[in-house]
Amino acid sequence: MSKYVITIARGYGSGGRTIAKMLSEELDIHYYDRELLRLASDESGINEELFGKADEKVKESLLYKIMKKSYTGEFISPDSDDFISNDNLFNYQAKVIRQLAEEDDKSCIIVGRCADYILKDYKNVIRIFVHAPLEHCLDTLESMSNDSRKDLQKKIETIDKHRAAYYEYYTGGKWDNAANYDLCINTSQLSFEEAVELIKDYIKIRVK
Repeated sequence: MSKYVITIARGYGSGGRTIAKMLSEELDIHYYDRELLRLASDESGINEELFGKADEKVKESLLYKIMKKSYTGEFISPDSDDFISNDNLFNYQAKVIRQLAEEDDKSCIIVGRCADYILKDYKNVIRIFVHAPLEHCLDTLESMSNDSRKDLQKKIETIDKHRAAYYEYYTGGKWDNAANYDLCINTSQLSFEEAVELIKDYIKIRVK
């Protein structure tokens, strides 16, 4: 089978990260999530901690921007005061994502960070969105947390709002738009194991 890249965007509490980890083990391919921050730090020379602070977070001012700054791939000079800006941190993360997609014979899974958009023109990229209704996400998180259901709901709404704003700011598109993805999976209708099997079956059809 040819090399492929799986990108997974996910709603908070839907189990997308868990599915990505399980899929990585099943397919014996590498899974990239926070490791991308270290790779981007190595590539740019910018402290990894700064990538961590900007990771999937959008400043409040960005939530209300009228003009979006869709990703162009252009880097900011190290001589500029904006070299460590969130925009340039995103550019280096995007560069690492493209490098992973271009490595010969190394399939991988990339979670979040607008990878579906960054790799939209690449062949053998399978773009997945994992989601679930609010009540199901609450049930899932409640089983793993001591937080109140009210606090968990606020956390889900806040994180998903930030993810949507982050995606729209850098891509100009809607994070939860099914048209961005090849496969949308509602985990309230499937177990994580069944979701993994569904993705594996889809890979067999898509990748020759």
